[in-house]
Amino acid sequence: MTTKAELACVYSALILVDDDVAVTGEKIQTILKAANVDVEPYWPGLFAKALEGVNVKELISNIGSGVGAAPAVGVPAAAAPAAADAAPAKEEKKKEEPEEESDDDMGFGLFD
Repeated sequence: MTTKAELACVYSALILVDDDVAVTGEKIQTILKAANVDVEPYWPGLFAKALEGVNVKELISNIGSGVGAAPAVGVPAAAAPAAADAAPAKEEKKKEEPEEESDDDMGFGLFD
């Protein structure tokens, strides 16, 4: 029963977000009643509190982005520093590539 209740609340919240309506416990409960889904009374409020201050549309569109996707769920402000840290890491890898080529110049090879 818990899984059905969670899924129903998730779908209700997604419907509200898609219609650009604020996600509240009362509105989730209204959708659940209209869909004739019975859940424990604490589920709608729990989901409303969990989504408070979260941009769900941005969260959905960034699910497969890779870097910074997991921290963005809990702390939206943490996504910007994580993305900023990712850029220097790529630059460092580019600097290391010429050093790897210099190993070939020293006569070290796989088939020597």
